[in-house]
Amino acid sequence: MARHGWDPGAGRWRLAALLGVAAVALALVAALLNALSGGASTEGTTDDGARVHGSPGAARHADDPSVGWGFTHTQFSADQGSPAAVRRVGGLLRADGGLPQNQAIMGWGADNPEPVEGRYDFAALDRRIDFMRASGATPVITLCCAPDWMKGGRAGVGATDWSRSALETAPTPGHYADYAALAATVARRYPDVRHFIVWNEFKGFWNDDAARWDYEGYTKLYNLVYRALKKVDPRIMVGGPYLVMDSVDPRQPDASTALRGGWGAMDQRVLDAFAYWNAHKAGADFVVVDGSSYTKDDELLPDEFAATDKFTAVGRWVRQRTHGLPLWWAEYYVEPADGDDDRSGWTEQRRLAVQAAGMIAMVRGGASSGFYWNPEEEKGAACPGCLWTPTESASGGRALPMHGLVSRFGRAFPPGTRYETVAVAPDDAPDVRVLADAGTALVVNTRGRALSVRVDGRRLDLKAYEVKWLDR
Repeated sequence: MARHGWDPGAGRWRLAALLGVAAVALALVAALLNALSGGASTEGTTDDGARVHGSPGAARHADDPSVGWGFTHTQFSADQGSPAAVRRVGGLLRADGGLPQNQAIMGWGADNPEPVEGRYDFAALDRRIDFMRASGATPVITLCCAPDWMKGGRAGVGATDWSRSALETAPTPGHYADYAALAATVARRYPDVRHFIVWNEFKGFWNDDAARWDYEGYTKLYNLVYRALKKVDPRIMVGGPYLVMDSVDPRQPDASTALRGGWGAMDQRVLDAFAYWNAHKAGADFVVVDGSSYTKDDELLPDEFAATDKFTAVGRWVRQRTHGLPLWWAEYYVEPADGDDDRSGWTEQRRLAVQAAGMIAMVRGGASSGFYWNPEEEKGAACPGCLWTPTESASGGRALPMHGLVSRFGRAFPPGTRYETVAVAPDDAPDVRVLADAGTALVVNTRGRALSVRVDGRRLDLKAYEVKWLDR
């Protein structure tokens, strides 16, 4: 979503993507000198972007269109900071069995990968890929966003416009093929990355005149990228459309009459965009959506736990129309944000409980993969919903409660899990959410008070908003 990751005020879009003040200054000086001389700066770039980087290995799920439950790297992540803290997070992730990790090619911690046509700067993206490899991840790349010269901006090192409006601009149609070529270059550089998501949330693909999504433009870009990646390696798996599955108050004029529930109604314009992509796509190995349990107006209908039923309803709708393609949630949100995109209004235990309920709801809708957003803040002790403490200091990189939930969920319910129905006492059913396979059950207390419930043939005493794991 637009408000999830475009926050210049919080420093999430720094010019050199955290490469240091000195590097920024040098880039600006180079850009100025080149501007005065009439040329676009290529300082620090190379022309061999497709050269294989590092030592690619065999990733888990490399041949599986489902990768499981992991997280997306954002502007601040564990690839940088104190070496001790970085190692600590790497150890956590390796102990998890290698959570899948997703990274965009531009933004969210990555620099402009092609500031001048045919000249590449993959230093920041290389660092993220190196971290994924070292921590045993299944690496995933989101092909977003686009270099400025592909969307009407200036070319050159130091000339990138990192403002929100610029970053949310899609390539112009005349540069769709150039973007597909960049995607192919990325694929050649990281041959161990076998899962690619095309674009992010339809950013820049809005038709103002028709007041709807420009699904024709997105699908043209998607198809060119899909074919370019398959030409690099037919084993590469590609997915889209990464639409925000927005819901609205059922009384709104754009409310769907077909897909609705106690959580609200889907925005029909989103469903129309999905239907067009689905009918005209060149192919897909998995399908990608994102969204929140709350409406576009940040309403949790009828409450924060019941609102997660939206994930189930949307997932089933998508799966029915894609004939069972594996379903990924590239982002998912259960707690509305404030004006600064912060989510700090709930206690961490309540946040964990609603998050767990949301993940259960996604599974019930047929999802086999999902990526948690917000692994780390830049600094400070308070970090609501983060996976680990900031890695800026040697004492950082320590697991937080949300890491425990996401990592345990990923280990307990990997792709291919055969889920089982668990008996819950009728009087207790409204108060808990449960997900189970043959060996494990996850039980969530949806009440802000202690409960004694009967689940799976046993009596459980649950604390307020407790998330409890059971061996079966």
